[in-house]
Amino acid sequence: MKNYFIALLAIGLLSVVACTPKGNPVAEKAAIDSAQRWLEQVDLGKYGESWDEAAEYFKSSISKDKWQQTLESARGPLGEALSRELVSKQFATSSPGAPDGEYVVIQYKTSFENKKNAIETITPTLDKDGKWRVSGYNIK
Repeated sequence: MKNYFIALLAIGLLSVVACTPKGNPVAEKAAIDSAQRWLEQVDLGKYGESWDEAAEYFKSSISKDKWQQTLESARGPLGEALSRELVSKQFATSSPGAPDGEYVVIQYKTSFENKKNAIETITPTLDKDGKWRVSGYNIK
């Protein structure tokens, strides 16, 4: 089946990140909470609202209209999200091509109506306002 990929950051924020060996449980929990709220919007088809709630860096990398078009073409064919299970989380302080900061790379095993075994990778970052916001999203 077609490999679905949504690049929210033109420079590839979801490529290999420099991870800290110990992690950061407090940051990981806050990032997961933020990711889950954001994914709820996406699951409901509220693509514009998901852009509104994304990290500033993300919004500077893709326009709202382009994001909505990209997400409609990638998520639409998959159908409704039926289940989502947390597979991994990894705290990082840098990412190639992106500013240094705090990131958590989260992976979910997700089942959609039309794609039973997908992996969603979502990367929240600690934004300038001190809130965790999504800066990257990928579906395989």
